[in-house]
Amino acid sequence: MGAKENYEARTEALILPILEPLHFELVDVEYVKEGSTWYLRAFIDKEGGITVNDCEVVSRQMSDLLDQEDFIPDAYIFEVSSPGLGRQLKKDKDFVRNMGKEVEIKLYKAISLYDEKGKEVKEKEVFGILKAFDDATVTIAFDENDEPDAYLQLNRKEIAIIRLAIQF
Repeated sequence: MGAKENYEARTEALILPILEPLHFELVDVEYVKEGSTWYLRAFIDKEGGITVNDCEVVSRQMSDLLDQEDFIPDAYIFEVSSPGLGRQLKKDKDFVRNMGKEVEIKLYKAISLYDEKGKEVKEKEVFGILKAFDDATVTIAFDENDEPDAYLQLNRKEIAIIRLAIQF
């Protein structure tokens, strides 16, 4: 485990006891560098959505713990926020919660698909209804009629990003 993963794991271990009595869910923790600044971010959620006040409560408690533990040698900015509309599906619980919903999948490289006229097209981005997942694959359906021949199974290693599709 590298330093980044270690910081994220230790942050997760510290924040979970803060979130549990509040009935908040930890969606993700990330430690990233943007420009010349490091950010430690915790994404939280709850039934009905997270508010700015919820984020503030968690941030205050967590900031005190981070100051006490002091396990990250770099200067960084700590942020607590909601995962937002375009939240990525990363953990099994994310997939379970969003089963049957439309997802957007971005792939590392294009795959061959066929349009409604039967012509082959190369796509790096696909949309479909989340039907199944396991450790190695994600399965989506292209039509709402649940026709098995309209299913696409993708290897998870080929997926760059999978998130809920945003409807406008």
